Amino acid sequence: MKSPLIPAGVALVVCLFSGCTTVNETGRSQLMLVSPAQEAQMGLAAFAQIKKEEKISKDPELNARIKRIGKRIAASVGREVPNAKWEFVVFDSPTVNAFALPGGKVGVYTGLIKLAASDDEIAIVMGHEIAHVTSRHGAERTSQNYAIAGVGLLAAIGMEVKDVDPAKRNMALAAYGVGSQVGLALPYSRLHETEADSVGLRFAAGAGYDPRAGATFWKKMAAKGGAKPPEFLSTHPSDATRIANLEQLAPKYMDLYKQSRARYE
Repeated sequence: MKSPLIPAGVALVVCLFSGCTTVNETGRSQLMLVSPAQEAQMGLAAFAQIKKEEKISKDPELNARIKRIGKRIAASVGREVPNAKWEFVVFDSPTVNAFALPGGKVGVYTGLIKLAASDDEIAIVMGHEIAHVTSRHGAERTSQNYAIAGVGLLAAIGMEVKDVDPAKRNMALAAYGVGSQVGLALPYSRLHETEADSVGLRFAAGAGYDPRAGATFWKKMAAKGGAKPPEFLSTHPSDATRIANLEQLAPKYMDLYKQSRARYE
């Protein structure tokens, strides 16, 4: 009897080789199986849910500050971001975090604002998060998950056709799951973080914010401590790797920063 997995596998093969895009600022090719419209729809839905669950700050000064920084960074992107309707919201929480979602939705927590020593440091973080959106990292990760699942399905089909023992089949698929995470998903996640650091630093500098603030802010984050997994098992580069990279990148954007700062003085 024909396996029901076979037609699904054929469909996935066609799908996996049909989508490829390029990150504008770096030229890196990326597998893309999610349309900009789909991506924006997911971002808008997620942001609406977050606004329901999190306390939104009513501090007019904080809100004005974050909107001012955010608008300058969005302008420094220098190109249209598909389906972006920029919105910058301050969430009243001690969480040291910020995020950006497809559709141009950006959230900054008061905990991060308090940790940052200046608008420059806040801008570095917001630039990093906005770079994730402009580089379509979320959609790329979703596409990679589709690809990983597709290859797993094809492997399952192959073993089923060859009548491999079910126990051995399950062991092989489990090993593939672990290997694909450590060997593909996690390295790409770290690549996305490093790419967002670089592109985000450029956005911040282009908005008139000092790129040297990237390293100073992450040194503060590193000083907060806490147990962290080894870099090869983490979604993010180690603090030392990230700080060294930011220190190396900052001089590259100093001229852009000085030229852009003059426009806002």
